[in-house]
Amino acid sequence: MKIWLLNHYAGEMLSAKGGRHYYFSEYLKRMGHEPVVFCCNIRHWGGGTYIGTNALWTEKAAENIRVPFIFVKAREYSGNGAGRVINMAGFCRNVKKAAIEYSAAAGAPDIILASSVHPLTLIAGIQLAKRFGVKCICEIRDLWPESIIAYSSRWTKRSLFMKLLYCGEKKLYEKSDAVVMTWPGGYEYICEQGWEKAVPRDKVFHISNGVDLAEYRRLAEENVFEDAGMRRETRKKFVYTGSVRKVNNLRLLVGAARVLKRRGFQDAVIFVFGGGDEREALERIVREESLDNIIFKGRIDRTLVPSVLAQADFTVLHNTSTILDRYGQSQNKLFEYLASGKPILMTYSAGHSIIKKYRCGMELAVQTPEHIADGIMAMCGYSQEEYDEQKRGAGEAAKEFDYPLLAEKLESVIQFVRTA
Repeated sequence: MKIWLLNHYAGEMLSAKGGRHYYFSEYLKRMGHEPVVFCCNIRHWGGGTYIGTNALWTEKAAENIRVPFIFVKAREYSGNGAGRVINMAGFCRNVKKAAIEYSAAAGAPDIILASSVHPLTLIAGIQLAKRFGVKCICEIRDLWPESIIAYSSRWTKRSLFMKLLYCGEKKLYEKSDAVVMTWPGGYEYICEQGWEKAVPRDKVFHISNGVDLAEYRRLAEENVFEDAGMRRETRKKFVYTGSVRKVNNLRLLVGAARVLKRRGFQDAVIFVFGGGDEREALERIVREESLDNIIFKGRIDRTLVPSVLAQADFTVLHNTSTILDRYGQSQNKLFEYLASGKPILMTYSAGHSIIKKYRCGMELAVQTPEHIADGIMAMCGYSQEEYDEQKRGAGEAAKEFDYPLLAEKLESVIQFVRTA
């Protein structure tokens, strides 16, 4: 089948040679299908374009997996303000034009998968599917507007604008031929909204994010991270990888380091790998308070992450805890942590918890510096038997989220939709 995947931000996946739709495309291609990825030509992080052209669309092949990526023109922007909204609207408009032109040369699709982060891509996918007379699967990786309410103090469900967005979200689910959600509790969200009659259970599927285990192991062997400080470190190493932005709330980890120092606990050190607009301020706090048990190492290339995690004793799954956590977990870093085979300290609790299910770490009921410090101290006190048991749990969990397996799940949804 000719399978079109629409993801506004998939250009970064081609640059990184990895990510959800990069891997889906790779394994769908191996199954004999013909995937094509449509994405925006504007870089979300750092600005600029992926391909220096003003054309409506430009094709670039992912050489390793022999899948075409179609880069679609849209307006440049920076930040998360009005410019980004204009960019979204421009992509929605232009991807439809580009897809029609592309089909004239390459043929029409047999099915379309339109993936959020934002809902305008879903609208474009549904409209294109109607034009070509094919089915459309809407993939939900971010709940709009629920995420806006979860992370913002400005908006509430009672506001007229949010009510309109919820109505639009419901319509998208109704008009799609199937809905794929990345959280195991995704249908619970639909039921909580009172939409179960409009969106029946049999059209909603769960396909998590995951990790390509074969690639992960290859990267661990081929790309060794050399750091004298980590190599000499005798304390238990707790490693966080990811962004250092306000939304990640790394101040809690700095606070935990402060608590450990106040308690006189010297058996653990937190390593933070990642960059963002909070890093400079947090490093200043660390210097001013002489905290030697939390070290910011900066951003590293994704190819070095497996090697970094191999040098950890424990990994730290941390983010701002919100009401969305009750639907489950699907952060990309979680699956890299599982692949590392190291016990995970999760600084908050979640519904459908992978940590609890596979007994591969510790999940904290309350997300405060004191509780995080308690968790670190408790994990440092593990017996060898406890430590090895959690390592085994992480390894077993990773196998369940290997991208070849997830791609098979996607193919089964596609076949279901095609024959329904």
